[in-house]
Amino acid sequence: MARLRPPDIDENRSLWADLAAPLAPFAPLAGDTTADVAILGGGFTGVSTAYHLSRRFPERRIVLLEAKRIANGASGRNGGMMLNWVNGVDTDDRAMTCRVFEATREGIDGIEAVIREHHLAVDYRRDGCLEVYTSAKGAEKAHARAERLASWGIPVRYLGGKDLEEKLRAKGAVGAILDPTAGQVNGVELLRGLAPVLVAQGVTIHEQTPVLSVEEGREVTLTTPNGTVRAAAIVLATNGYTPQLGYFRSGIFPLHSHVIATEPLAPEAREELGFRGIAGWSDDRDRIAYGAMTRSGAIVFGGGSNASYAYLYGNRTAYPGTPESAEAGFAAVHGRLLDYLPGADKLRVTHRWTGTLGITMSRVCSMGVLGEHRNVYYALGYSGHGVTLANMAGRVLTDIYSDADERWREQPFYMRPLGGIPGEPLRWLGYQMYTRLTGRSPRRS
Repeated sequence: MARLRPPDIDENRSLWADLAAPLAPFAPLAGDTTADVAILGGGFTGVSTAYHLSRRFPERRIVLLEAKRIANGASGRNGGMMLNWVNGVDTDDRAMTCRVFEATREGIDGIEAVIREHHLAVDYRRDGCLEVYTSAKGAEKAHARAERLASWGIPVRYLGGKDLEEKLRAKGAVGAILDPTAGQVNGVELLRGLAPVLVAQGVTIHEQTPVLSVEEGREVTLTTPNGTVRAAAIVLATNGYTPQLGYFRSGIFPLHSHVIATEPLAPEAREELGFRGIAGWSDDRDRIAYGAMTRSGAIVFGGGSNASYAYLYGNRTAYPGTPESAEAGFAAVHGRLLDYLPGADKLRVTHRWTGTLGITMSRVCSMGVLGEHRNVYYALGYSGHGVTLANMAGRVLTDIYSDADERWREQPFYMRPLGGIPGEPLRWLGYQMYTRLTGRSPRRS
């Protein structure tokens, strides 16, 4: 049985952060300043929005405020999978299905294009991901779905039997849909690599600068510990942390997701384990299990049970004392990995971390603009698909800001109303009771 590292050397630090080259810190904001656009958050949403805005409007002053360090939040603590589709959107409408797929595929294309254009040292692979089905009934439906999608021009195909085993030999896997356009990326390398690109494009970055309050008006005032920013417009790029700023309190909730990573596998070990030729996979269970493999052969794995996720009373966004306080969660994740890949018991687990997701009740994210003066832009609630959607959000918000958003208006996430989540204590009690009684995550269509 693989053993986790001892607590004295096991920090809440992701594999992605350990593999990425260090980034020199940016100074905290000190004093008062002004901006055309102030962006709150230095994750995928904030950095991608700063990137696209500064390219389209090089003359405008853009200030990015990060509460801790670039890539500190879920953007640096995820499973690393670049997936198509918008979580929560399940439709037989051909036009909508094709629009969603083309948008997310363009989002993944955009990540790859940015890496290539700026010659960023980012580890990524794009050789496809699997949706794995664990029952004969589910696999039969997946087969029909894959054929329908393929007939609409979406390049997916169903795998079963030996075709599936050539990619993934997972215990209990009956069939799978292969999306060859999906992939895996080290998000910390991406964001740290883009930081100097932003600076070169004129963006001012301040780390260790949490926003304490937002005062809306024709000019929005942001108060931080050591200064203020007065901006003509702001971007809420804080996802699961957004309710702390007073926005979307009934629209999203922070869900803590526990993840582990193993030592790298040599090619022959990957062959023996039965995980090869794909960037990653996820299953069909409500408490989704997912696994990705880096180009070096390290397995990143998360989900699979109630214990793999946690909601903390009062919308708390920091999981206290992790990883030691989350031992049961990490054990559950590791157990699910071994359920699927029994041969992984020989692998040493080298990293354990917890990331904070932004979850909506419908699981559909929302991107848009709000406020009396239409100057508070936002994108949030990615519900586990944030690697693609949050990077895509930079293009969407830049188009909305530019009044050139026609192409997005028929997307299910465009200006989507969010709500339906009760306040405390009903929120915490409801989550605990529902998950324990059903083994599922609460959601509403």
